[in-house]
Amino acid sequence: MKVKFKIYILIICTVFGLVLGVQIKQNNKNYSLVTLKSISSMQNEIKNTQKEIKNLKNMLDKKKVELKKYEQIIENKGSIVDVLEKELENMKMISGLEDVQGPGVFIIVEDNDDEIKIGDNPNYDIVHDIDVLYLINELKVAGAEAISVNGQRVLSNSEIKCGGPIIRINEHSLATPFVIKAIGDPKVLYAAVNAPNTYGNMLKEVYNIKIRTEISDNILIPRYLGDFKLEYAKPVKEGE
Repeated sequence: MKVKFKIYILIICTVFGLVLGVQIKQNNKNYSLVTLKSISSMQNEIKNTQKEIKNLKNMLDKKKVELKKYEQIIENKGSIVDVLEKELENMKMISGLEDVQGPGVFIIVEDNDDEIKIGDNPNYDIVHDIDVLYLINELKVAGAEAISVNGQRVLSNSEIKCGGPIIRINEHSLATPFVIKAIGDPKVLYAAVNAPNTYGNMLKEVYNIKIRTEISDNILIPRYLGDFKLEYAKPVKEGE
């Protein structure tokens, strides 16, 4: 009798163990192990989402400011068409697609025509592409808003390279004298070329290159007439 009872107890315990094992296995299917890696990934995702929300809020604030500006302009000056046309005109001037005029300087740069003596390097008496490039850079640093060389509008992507006795700008061959025009604060532009330790002053004092700079109240600089060729650059949509 005791043996049968023990057998019954053993069977019951075995069945109970099997049922309990199946239940635990099913419960394990409903839960996944949370690791430090998954927590870190979730935290990064939350941070990225918060950053995106912040960027969207900043963009919204920026658009609100622009909208308010347009509303004020329309209220004071007229229709939205007039406002957009004005902005388009400003963009054309900045990009070099519009003739511009204003106060500034014009600079005439010529080769040194002194007689070459024995031992002199004739290359020092010639105006090179690098000389024109340095003069243009100093004018830009001085705040020049528009620059041209012999009638060629200088843009950010304008090439300035040597071609023997000439230089090429915007695929046009230019020879001396080089007439550089710049619109901006006349006094500041003048100093950028003639003040001590400037590149223009060095060309005059060291290499005897002829440089004459004059201030004018009305400098006329023509627009760029070439084509814009962007092979690699593409516009970025706002928010990307």
